[in-house]
Amino acid sequence: MPRLVATTAAGPEFVDLVRRVWDAGDALLPLDTRLPRPALDALLASVRPAVLIDADGVATKRDGAVATEPGDALVVATSGTTGTPKGVVLTHDAVRASAVATSDRLGVDPARDHWLACLPLAHVGGLSVVTRALVTDTPLTVHAGFHAAAVEEASRRGATLVSLVTTALGRVDASRFRVVLLGGSAPPDVRATNVVTTYGMTETGSGVVYDRTPLEGVEIKDVDCELWIRAPMIGRCYRDQGRDVPIVDAAGWLHTGDAGSVDEGTGRISVIGRMGDVIVSGGEKVWPESVEAVLRRHPKVGDVGVSGRPDKIWGNRVVAFVIPADPDRPPTLDELRDRVKAELPAYAAPRELVLRQRLPRTAIGKLRRNLLDAPASPGD
Repeated sequence: MPRLVATTAAGPEFVDLVRRVWDAGDALLPLDTRLPRPALDALLASVRPAVLIDADGVATKRDGAVATEPGDALVVATSGTTGTPKGVVLTHDAVRASAVATSDRLGVDPARDHWLACLPLAHVGGLSVVTRALVTDTPLTVHAGFHAAAVEEASRRGATLVSLVTTALGRVDASRFRVVLLGGSAPPDVRATNVVTTYGMTETGSGVVYDRTPLEGVEIKDVDCELWIRAPMIGRCYRDQGRDVPIVDAAGWLHTGDAGSVDEGTGRISVIGRMGDVIVSGGEKVWPESVEAVLRRHPKVGDVGVSGRPDKIWGNRVVAFVIPADPDRPPTLDELRDRVKAELPAYAAPRELVLRQRLPRTAIGKLRRNLLDAPASPGD
């Protein structure tokens, strides 16, 4: 039976390992070495690989392994909305469908283009750069991590395509690339024409919406304000505690848990935020990402996250967790409320301000909203 091979390898050697694992008919699980040991152990216990190959190429067999299915290519870790570690199983057919659809949309030409992978390979945003380059036989450079100087050097050496997150985009000269794919968190208000915003998730194997337009073969509808997706690149199943758990419903639809809408005239997609993130304050629904987008434009705000706290009067009150642009001149609550009320309904304005030195984010820059209200660590 096909095996699941886990690895902590990164950089160029990772590509060689992918080829070897696939040639053997096995599937690969990239591991994020930055995970705390308890979290890494919990993931391995849930996904149950047969072999662990470390960064030096040393292979260790593991007990309790569960085989994969023929045709499985990758298992990519995700905690979804529950925080419980599991894996999304992507087949070779799904990987190929994603690679072809994305490459067609971007007009990728292997004779003149060159991908740069510089995001974490344990996350689908970085991993999909490698897989689409392998599937389309497009030249590829892989970095072990993001370093702004190395990214710009890669562009001078011929890299034309790169995938970044918003925090990384601001540290490089994006004009050096033909196309920059941008995902992971809210895009900047102003961006260059060669920067393509993406929407997708681990379950879809990469972005399936580019600049609000679905890729070829991707169907999206909104059901009670939730986005549903049906597409050939969606994963086969979740692997959770050694069991295969369906990802899609009986009709093949992935219920994303993301709130949004589809424009009936243009088919363009609008994503509002996670369904579970909505704050009901005074009986009104407040979408944190909409409030954050407004607050980021305030000159005194360096970064911001918004969530709710229980409130005896309002049910929940909107709270803004802010990193000041200038620690010596932080914004006031009234200033932030006025900014929000100028663009959104008054009930969306924050009723509490919490100043922070940092905000909890994932390795690819996504805000960990469920940890915003956790006790601040020393220095926060």
